[in-house]
Amino acid sequence: MIAAALCGLAPVAALAAQGDGLDALGRLEPGAWELRERGAGGAVQRMCIGDPQQLLQPRHPGQMCRRFVLEDQADHVSVTYDCAQSGRGRTALRVETARLVQIDSQGVSGGAPFAMMIEGRRVGACGATAQR
Repeated sequence: MIAAALCGLAPVAALAAQGDGLDALGRLEPGAWELRERGAGGAVQRMCIGDPQQLLQPRHPGQMCRRFVLEDQADHVSVTYDCAQSGRGRTALRVETARLVQIDSQGVSGGAPFAMMIEGRRVGACGATAQR
């Protein structure tokens, strides 16, 4: 009976941990987003964003990493994250509008350091050309 009660609390605990300190991300619209790295030869990537938390790990996409919230405001959030042997990072994301963000991320990925400034812009609904 206790196990059943604890199992019932597991989804609540998971939701609380997932939404912890990420108020700014709640303002963003899901859909197809274009991420454009600033600087000469900056890469452009298209992603289908269902959960805006995907934007917090630009060099570790899709990985289950431990995340720690450093700052949470209505228009920006800062986190650090640890992806074990894959690397770690620190990301500051500023929400300009529901369809425009500025991302500053740095850390280590695959044993090499990275530092990147990215402008993210919602460009429409998810379609066949957007990657997940």
